Amino acid sequence: MAKLGLKNIDSTLATTIRSIIMALFLVVISLSLRKFRNFDLHSLSNRDWLLIIFAGIFGALSWLFYFFALKHGPATPVVAIDRLSLVFVFIMALLFLSESFSLKALVGVLLMVAGAILLLIK
Repeated sequence: MAKLGLKNIDSTLATTIRSIIMALFLVVISLSLRKFRNFDLHSLSNRDWLLIIFAGIFGALSWLFYFFALKHGPATPVVAIDRLSLVFVFIMALLFLSESFSLKALVGVLLMVAGAILLLIK
């Protein structure tokens, strides 16, 4: 849908509009699920706020690059490269989150890499 939606609009503007729609949708969902009921802005530490802010900025940058690439290139290789982010999550989770290593996870990551390579070969 994103590729079709980018046909007549700048990719940055499309990302911005998409983000506004997502934010409004999430606010409605959070309100309907009463997620703000016992929430206090001060319940989060400065570190928590910093990590959430950086996650938001990096997520926004990711979507800006993704929509730019979709606007200017074919969808299949763009999506294949984008999905390789799962490989980086696997590596970062091992290094920084002390998640356990499993052969099953490694095989899954290797299959993702192989799949992306196959999709990129012309």
